[in-house]
Amino acid sequence: MQLFRTKSVEQTIAETGEEGRRLKRNLTWWDLSIMGVAVAVGAGIFSVGAQAAAFHAGPAVIISFLIAGIVCGAAVMCYAEFASMIPVAGSAYTFTYTTVGELMAWIIGWDLILEMLFAGSVIAKYWGVYLNDFIRLMGWNVNTDLALGSFNFDLAPIIIVAFFTVLLVFGTKVGARVDGAMTVLKIAIVVFVVIVGFFYVKASNFTPFIPPSQPAAATTGDGAVSAQMAQPLWQWATGMAPSIYGVPGILSGAALVFFAFLGFDVVATASEETKNPHKNVPLGIGVGMLLIIVMYMLVAIVTTGMVSYKDLAKQDSPSLATAFELVGADWAAKIISFGIVLGLATVIMVLLLGLTRIVFAMSRDGLLPRGLSKTGKHGTPAVLQIVVGVVVALVAALFDIGVLSDMVNIGTLSAFILVAISIPIMRKKRPELPRAFRMPGNPWVPILIALANFWLMLNLSVLTWIRFLVWLVIGFAIYFSYGYWHARLGKGDLSETLSDETDRAVNG
Repeated sequence: MQLFRTKSVEQTIAETGEEGRRLKRNLTWWDLSIMGVAVAVGAGIFSVGAQAAAFHAGPAVIISFLIAGIVCGAAVMCYAEFASMIPVAGSAYTFTYTTVGELMAWIIGWDLILEMLFAGSVIAKYWGVYLNDFIRLMGWNVNTDLALGSFNFDLAPIIIVAFFTVLLVFGTKVGARVDGAMTVLKIAIVVFVVIVGFFYVKASNFTPFIPPSQPAAATTGDGAVSAQMAQPLWQWATGMAPSIYGVPGILSGAALVFFAFLGFDVVATASEETKNPHKNVPLGIGVGMLLIIVMYMLVAIVTTGMVSYKDLAKQDSPSLATAFELVGADWAAKIISFGIVLGLATVIMVLLLGLTRIVFAMSRDGLLPRGLSKTGKHGTPAVLQIVVGVVVALVAALFDIGVLSDMVNIGTLSAFILVAISIPIMRKKRPELPRAFRMPGNPWVPILIALANFWLMLNLSVLTWIRFLVWLVIGFAIYFSYGYWHARLGKGDLSETLSDETDRAVNG
């Protein structure tokens, strides 16, 4: 079996011209930057830093953010090189297919489906929760929960997913404009909250900057079994007792806040819909990443400076709003609540786009049913977009998906590792290909990036790894029963597509 058969870059690019499966190029670098900020700056900017400070790193969560930002930023540069060279939908899946082969590409595509499906569903669910919180804070007597007998049904996730699904069906540019306007307003709210928060910062709250390590159960109150399952994999493998704070807390905090930087693999999936992608994709990704690192660092400084991490640890679900409440600024809760509602809405749109483009790329290659990759008159895969929207909305509305949210990180990190490793492979394999952006320090820097991402994976919990392995087993079953036998590369169809595109170019 040819499990590691690879597509050529020429075959990959030729697919983008296939009749009935063409995406429309109408995005600019600014659209991509805003898209990256939209997906990375959601509710997490108001909560993940406070939780990492309370239960992992204390004030040193600032270092955790810096570590996660550097690792993610370096991985993003690898994405930028590939996206400028192969501006095709599919992101890490497509890049991997051209370098390390079909089986690994399937694994990454399956991981990205895991990431975006669960992230989209979780965030749509939380959007409904925060929307109801905002309505309650404003004193309005409205609720989106619908009781059907003994069953509670939340309409909010369905409404927000349906709204963005309709926008994306009518064109990526239309969705990007609406998303962009909401994102600019969201950034303004973050800046306002940070400026106000600085007036409450006390230097004493940063001491000790790196709290001494202590047993996890002493603070979290978890039982012995849950503490073992919740500890980082490397601690469990080395027999280390579960602990928080100290240097291990900084590292586990970095693994947690890495969730805050997710989104740029989603941006890369839109490279096939970008005008002048060789220039605009690297520029859009770079600008967006810089904006996000700056915003998260500022929020981390304000959160840990306003109140002691010990006070945050006493709360069930600490957030930036919690910090304002503890200093007596309850009015900020309304503004932060509105910011969260806006923030989560923009995240949902980009995840719906990313999930659809991953499935679209895998379907166009034949690894999933080909009918899913047909595009309509607006240059978008309308039927697939609707199917994805329905699935995300139903999962969000009907299931308790909180336990799945931590699986998003591991899917993304695994994709980052393979993209980083693929940089030196492609440099050696196809050195003549034009690259508008080149990752510096090849091959050692990409290898170090891969190792850094793997280290962050090892800092995820044992339970997350168990769930991840179950997801992979399901993926292998689908690939070996369907994908391998229907892949266009294996059947020789891609060579015919390349020949047709070459003839079309020659004949004008």
